[in-house]
Amino acid sequence: MKIGVAIDLGTSGFRAQKIDLESGKIKKTVITLRNPLPGANVMDHLDFAIRYGLDKAHELSVTAVKNILAELGVNLTEIGKFSICGNPIQLSIFQGIPIDDLAYAGERKKQKYHIEEQNRDARIISMSEIEGFEKVKNCRLLVPPTIKHEVGADALALIVKAGMIESNETAIATDYGTNAEMALKANGIIYTGSAAAGPALEGQEIEYGSIASPQIICDVEFEGENLRCYVLNKYMKIAMGDLVNPKTGETVQKGEVTAKGITGTGVIALIEVCIKNKLIVLPNIQTSDGIIHLQNGIKFTHKDLIAAGRAIGAIRAGHITLCETAGINMDDLKIAHIAGAAGTYMDAAKARQVGMIPYNVNYVSQIGNTSLAVAREILLSEERLWKLQAIAKQILDTHVMFATSETFKDVYVLELAYWNEGMGFKMFQKFLKKKNLPIISEPSSDLKIDRQVDGDIPELGDEGLEVLEKVGTYLTTTVDNCTDCRECAKACPSGAFRIQEGGVINIRTDLCEGANCRHCIQACSESVFKWENLVVAEAEK
Repeated sequence: MKIGVAIDLGTSGFRAQKIDLESGKIKKTVITLRNPLPGANVMDHLDFAIRYGLDKAHELSVTAVKNILAELGVNLTEIGKFSICGNPIQLSIFQGIPIDDLAYAGERKKQKYHIEEQNRDARIISMSEIEGFEKVKNCRLLVPPTIKHEVGADALALIVKAGMIESNETAIATDYGTNAEMALKANGIIYTGSAAAGPALEGQEIEYGSIASPQIICDVEFEGENLRCYVLNKYMKIAMGDLVNPKTGETVQKGEVTAKGITGTGVIALIEVCIKNKLIVLPNIQTSDGIIHLQNGIKFTHKDLIAAGRAIGAIRAGHITLCETAGINMDDLKIAHIAGAAGTYMDAAKARQVGMIPYNVNYVSQIGNTSLAVAREILLSEERLWKLQAIAKQILDTHVMFATSETFKDVYVLELAYWNEGMGFKMFQKFLKKKNLPIISEPSSDLKIDRQVDGDIPELGDEGLEVLEKVGTYLTTTVDNCTDCRECAKACPSGAFRIQEGGVINIRTDLCEGANCRHCIQACSESVFKWENLVVAEAEK
């Protein structure tokens, strides 16, 4: 059997499949709960690679992929083809391509710092050209193209799988995640953008948050005054969880599955039903302790509400910006395609009610993990790869850079006021009108939901699903003149930091909150611990 591997290098985690190249059948699926790079979002990963070296970021990415291949039961010498998909930052880091040009949005800064644009067209190379895979001689690596800057192969996958190339209907497509890619087709033209929504939509940056995986709450509903939790089981199917009192956490009725966290879809559902039932009146949670209690001790706090509001606001600001660029009203949008794990598991009606889907949309199609699907397609058809390249060239000139868009900035400021400061909806509408921006109206009552897949990865393969709770990547160093006070380890908010005798430091990178956290550095009274001295470790020390 000739083996191939398709992998989605996602910002919140990697998803990979072992595939029989002769039959095209999926044999096994492996997912990680986190990305191997320190930090919770794509900007953290970019910052880490720029500040501390692309070589370190690349080595962490490659090590994670090797660990995934081991879980897939794949011998490196047996792989005939390997395909990847994801945003330009993740794809570039894995390939070892310089990412300086992705760090700056403006052309002036690129000229000032003499930064050259890297070629990120579709390509097929030997896997042995990737540092860390030099011994893999008989395997070809297939890489899909980037559209532009932060909008890459994953956005292209979204557009293709949503059928936007063939259709002439006005529609919007969104891949919900930390770097939310979106595309709008209007008047025969496809406009693209990417909103740094933050990791709340993947369940991260939420105290009890997690990406979609077994034993994670993905939806909630009120039954009387109590909340029914719905939890993903070991097959990634939705099962009934506990019925709980949201004000106290008391279990009213036991469910089928225990829970250990909540994913972004669960957060969206929770916000929607709690606003409807007056348990949330923005910007506050209306319980005596300011906490909404879920099953198995899982809690949703005011801090979580703020993080989620910022993410939802970024999504809607992106939608409004694309409409303004295309010269259409928000009310013109009747069709929406939603993708990614969040787009698959979320209740589309609830998502629309909180503004993540335009209010006047009356048809929503949920299309699953488009990035992994396209990685699998190009693995099995090189012709498909070159067709994607042609499509990417067509879309290039209509990309909207939100980082430099005055419209996006104006709308996002209003979103922050609405979600985090208690500005009323009517006032929100008034300010949009005052700035001559596309207006959002009240949600319509008409909505058809077309759930095209049962899960974000519809087919797991004969050998099933393996979830890697540990990516297996570490940074390490030995600190000279360490006083062994261990304050650095105590200061770590995520439990990623360990220190042993002799000043040996070991950081689990998938748990680390990144260089922007710096709690460990600030806690070192002697200032002898420096991130610059960290190197990638093959295994935990």
